[in-house]
Amino acid sequence: MKISFHGAAQTVTGSKHIVELSGGKKILLDCGLFQGMGKETDALNAHFGFDPLGIDLMVLSHAHIDHSGLIPRLVKQGFRGPIFCTPATRDLAAILLEDSATIQRDDTKFINKRRAKQGLPPYEPLYDLEDAALAVGFMQTIPYGEWTTISDGVELMLTDAGHIIGSAAVHLRLQEKGKSVRLSFSGDVGRYNDAILRSPAPFEQADYLILESTYGNKLHDEVFGVVDTLEKWIRETCLEKKGKLIIPAFSVGRTQELLYALNQLELENHLPPVPVYVDSPLSLEATQLLKSYPDYYNQRIRKIMQEDHDPFDFKGLQFIKTVDESKALNDRPQPCVIISASGMADAGRIKHHIMNNILDEKNTILLVGYCEPRSLGGRLMNGAKEVKIFGEFYPVKAQVGQMRSMSAHGDYDDLCQFLACQDPKAVKSLFLVHGEHDVQIDFAARLRRKHFGEVLVPEMHQSFQLD
Repeated sequence: MKISFHGAAQTVTGSKHIVELSGGKKILLDCGLFQGMGKETDALNAHFGFDPLGIDLMVLSHAHIDHSGLIPRLVKQGFRGPIFCTPATRDLAAILLEDSATIQRDDTKFINKRRAKQGLPPYEPLYDLEDAALAVGFMQTIPYGEWTTISDGVELMLTDAGHIIGSAAVHLRLQEKGKSVRLSFSGDVGRYNDAILRSPAPFEQADYLILESTYGNKLHDEVFGVVDTLEKWIRETCLEKKGKLIIPAFSVGRTQELLYALNQLELENHLPPVPVYVDSPLSLEATQLLKSYPDYYNQRIRKIMQEDHDPFDFKGLQFIKTVDESKALNDRPQPCVIISASGMADAGRIKHHIMNNILDEKNTILLVGYCEPRSLGGRLMNGAKEVKIFGEFYPVKAQVGQMRSMSAHGDYDDLCQFLACQDPKAVKSLFLVHGEHDVQIDFAARLRRKHFGEVLVPEMHQSFQLD
């Protein structure tokens, strides 16, 4: 048996891992889009590093684009196998992949206008809406917590990872040379005190583990609560400076967490009297979808829903749907809050909002989650004085703030709690993925102190032979 790593290897995006059995069968775990990797991004997304026609089947841990976003390209290049995931993941992937194809189409048109003026050849999108729809058609759903035979000698079970709605840790029982080998892949691990979702579920002992490590050397800052901190930023920016608060936020997960926090402020009579615009049609769809899966909520939010039937709605909230409505926000002089995707500010309408508001010191760009260092959000987070947006440079005059306590990824305490169901000495190898290299080195040392023997940090396209 062999395992190879073709994304999220010493970086945080582009999750792709292949398990190859001795008979040649290949199982792909995730097929994510690289995001925010600077000049390398296009080349990384254009070439898989493996033959799509050689993949027999796929398992998708969750619908986030850095885990699902290249499935349409995989299909475009010939993959025709089943893709196993939870029902909520399929539902989310359907709208996320359609949105990804639409963003590529629209951004390509915008960029190519400028490239044409410069005499440069046009960009081509990675895939189109037809490819995205075809990809969703290959998705087959299985529930949490049930072993399912998905191919000869291959059993699959998904357990709740608590990261976003439908997110799963992937567990495989593989018949290899007359014995059963157990391999588990964490996907992305959520937090054990998440505001909305259930905590990650325990799982059976594994022989081999693939574990995400996004915050493997950090503890999330809980000194100030999300609700109180969000109120502070709104008051400082919108009431005191009379500016706009621009919040890049992923449409799935982070946006709903922000809406929930704003709803809490309203329930406590602390919500400042300024309009809140969610400028993302996808966020509206994702919020409605989240409401259709209340069984995935934790006990705390279920109790709140006994008094407030919609914990994601409040006075002053408006969802922006059309492009014209989105453009009108930039002409609006009054203070407001604008929540828009993507979370790393590297695609979608948020780039236009930042471009149109970054030159005014009254405004604030508030970063509320992980940003790859080379992404627009990452450069702002790291204190850049000037940033390039759509090919032009802009001085950073708006205030840039951060809310470190908001993350759908677990910190090292959460990750260690996720592993608490495992006997470290029974794990033959633990592979760290989905993290920056320096973070992974620190986390690997921590795991060795917890008696995990072989902790490895794969390089891009590196393969390992398993016993």
